[in-house]
Amino acid sequence: MDVETPSRLSKRPAAIVIGGGIAGLATALRLSAGGMSVTLLERHNHMGGKIRTVPSAAGPVDAGPTVLTLRHVFDDLFACAGERLEDHVTLMRQDILARHFWSDGSQLDLHADPETTASAIAEFAGHKSAEEFRQFNWRARQLFDAFDIPMMQAAKPKVPRLALEVLRHPRLLRAMAPLSTLSQMLDNQFSDPRLSQLFGRYATYVGGAPHLSPAILSLIWQAEAAGIWVIQGGMQRLATALTALAINRGVIMRTNTHVDKITLDNGAVSGIEINGSEHLRAKFIVYAGDPRALAKGKLGSDLCGIAPQTLTIPRSFSARVHSFAACQTRPDLSHHNVFFADTPQSEFDDLMAGRIPSDPTLYLCAEDRGHGTPVPPLERFEIISNAPATETLTPPMDLDTWHHQIMQRLADFQVTLSPKPSMTTITTPQHFAQMFPETMGALYGQSPHGLTASLRRPTARTKIPGLWLAGGGTHPGAGLPMATLSARHAAEAILSAQTSTSLSDPTAMRGGMSTA
Repeated sequence: MDVETPSRLSKRPAAIVIGGGIAGLATALRLSAGGMSVTLLERHNHMGGKIRTVPSAAGPVDAGPTVLTLRHVFDDLFACAGERLEDHVTLMRQDILARHFWSDGSQLDLHADPETTASAIAEFAGHKSAEEFRQFNWRARQLFDAFDIPMMQAAKPKVPRLALEVLRHPRLLRAMAPLSTLSQMLDNQFSDPRLSQLFGRYATYVGGAPHLSPAILSLIWQAEAAGIWVIQGGMQRLATALTALAINRGVIMRTNTHVDKITLDNGAVSGIEINGSEHLRAKFIVYAGDPRALAKGKLGSDLCGIAPQTLTIPRSFSARVHSFAACQTRPDLSHHNVFFADTPQSEFDDLMAGRIPSDPTLYLCAEDRGHGTPVPPLERFEIISNAPATETLTPPMDLDTWHHQIMQRLADFQVTLSPKPSMTTITTPQHFAQMFPETMGALYGQSPHGLTASLRRPTARTKIPGLWLAGGGTHPGAGLPMATLSARHAAEAILSAQTSTSLSDPTAMRGGMSTA
């Protein structure tokens, strides 16, 4: 795909977005809808970033995110372009949020309706546990409501505003449990250890361990309890829809494009060098990859001062992801299924020591379920097992042993797969490190461990004029909704800055993108 010619640019100010993941796509769409000429550059041959698929005999299988939560974030994104989300993808809300299995034969569904969940917990663990869940649900809702606007919805965390909210409503301090880890809070909340284990898994949604993550991460439950949706055809349909909409709104997409350097002029961005020979000029550049690459100087030594904390703060967990098609023997699977480890703490001890867990909890997405249609004999599956981030790109030597282990573990839960999937469909942390340079394969950026972890993420604005950040490695954090919110923060700030510039300089709107 070629760069726009000056005649097509008209008088629209130019912006370049680097990275075609969900944050890059969302940023490009918002900037274009705001009146800017936008070029989006992606080093791979497809858009979507971690939203990706692998081929199978049953069709493309998701090998990345599998769930859409906080739908209003995506409704707002499409609305900025005058469109409706439901006109571009088919969404199916799930009554069952996830089905959970333990090796003792116990089983528990979490539901979109909290009282239905409470009833299920009463049957699972007794009425005392059901009441404990109601208290936990109320606590998580309080935290989510309190943190949504001053933290997630804000371009930069507004700690004074949050502190004022806590002063006005002292019960929030107790709900935050600032001196407790997530594990400690859950152990105090639930008398049944299985429920502590279940809700502790939410730390892994942002790449952390419950015994090291702050108790406030319990609010992640509320994001999921607000509703989860399955997208017909898989999550890749969301990336495809955003790509098509952005192109329709004038965004120029360039795939297989390697960005060598972000160039500066008098300390402000002036453009980028790509593919070893081409130079594109623009006054606004959004880097929608992991900001650690900037701190490492991979896009120019002048940018090493950007997001320096990413070089010292530990990385989040990664994962081994297995995507394939097979027939299976257990009829009662839901769309989202979790098969719990027998020794939960050992999993996190192994991960923190840099080892593949010997007793992992397995997440199994049965991608053809939850659609309201008959399940085909040959189903598509994605298995996710936590793994440590890695600095090496050398293929792991234990993959065959691990593959046999998880197949046997699923068989122990009466999930037998035929044909047995091959190891060629496994994505390892080493693969993720190759696909997303300087991430160390970490899927969620910085580690969420520690009380102030959420305050230490880079924000959209950098100290380099014209350079902005978006993506799961920046505020407000990892996951599709948070990365999409980061795009809104970056785009709104750029559009505001561009408007201020044009008001003070009537010639500013005449700029455009050119090759040099």
